[in-house]
Amino acid sequence: YQRNYIYASDGGKREMAVIESILKGYPIGLIYFNKVSDNNLEVLDGQQRITSLGRFITDKFAIKDESGMEQYFDGMAKDKKAKILETKLLIYECEGTESQIKEWFKTINIAGVPLVPQELLNAIYSGPFVTLGKEEFSNSQNANIQKWSAYIKGSANRQAFFERALDWVSKGNIDDYMSSHRNDKNINELKKYFNSVIDWVSSVFTDVESEMCGLEWGRLYEQYHKKSHNPKKVSADARKLYADPYIKNRKGIFEFILGGSVDTKLLEVRIFDEATKKAVYATQTGKAEKKGESNCSYCAIGHDANKEKIWSLSDMDADHVTAWSKGGKTVAKNCQMLCKTHNRAKGNR
Repeated sequence: YQRNYIYASDGGKREMAVIESILKGYPIGLIYFNKVSDNNLEVLDGQQRITSLGRFITDKFAIKDESGMEQYFDGMAKDKKAKILETKLLIYECEGTESQIKEWFKTINIAGVPLVPQELLNAIYSGPFVTLGKEEFSNSQNANIQKWSAYIKGSANRQAFFERALDWVSKGNIDDYMSSHRNDKNINELKKYFNSVIDWVSSVFTDVESEMCGLEWGRLYEQYHKKSHNPKKVSADARKLYADPYIKNRKGIFEFILGGSVDTKLLEVRIFDEATKKAVYATQTGKAEKKGESNCSYCAIGHDANKEKIWSLSDMDADHVTAWSKGGKTVAKNCQMLCKTHNRAKGNR
């Protein structure tokens, strides 16, 4: 049922707090066990606290004494050792069917750090598949973690890589996938798909950027992996976009390139500020009024009732004369005001 040990991940503050609580005589909370048989108990809730005790007694970490000095269990005074070893823990043994136990697990008020969704799913669908999955994706000693971390946010201990692998292979239906594969004796499909996504990303984008971490690579793989991409051209395009000061959303660069560099909305190209729009509107409207034509250049060359219409500023949008995608800059001399209808129709022309 239990997640990987995480009480040491914050510099050991939480595991030290467990020992300090015991020495001060404070309760460390109720610990739940699932009674499998007369001589077999499974930890339902409390593994982090139990492991902290075991780690301290075996000198895996130290606490600070009254003087701020590190103190390992082996070097403690006998009375303090005895207090730890003789501490009584409040235990509750749960008995019931598997479904009852797992429902109980879901509703227990977890003391300390709450379970993340994947940790909860691991408990609900415990079995050989989850065991193998955790051995591969939740092992912080796995040599591939560094590579995976370039594309996936989170840590192995908190199931980030296992969750992402499941999300990708299941197309977002993790619950159903884990249910149907629960008793599988291998994770071949899961590993193969996960590695296919990672290998594809790293082969297309040879330069690793920080903004790549956390993107929807599973979706992007499904959408674009069958298209041919030249890594050298991709790299050159990415560097050019990274150097563009008008791009606000660098995370969108990668999907923009994969999609053929068409959807500029992904980049959130910097728009004209209000001062620029007002200045261009005033100049453009003044010239239009003198000519007796519309202040929207597209309306002015038309043949309908708007040919001479002077639009208000609120009825117009700022537009790049030369589109950003064609080298146009977001500056006043490349700005024109168009009525909303014509601006939307113009698109990226």
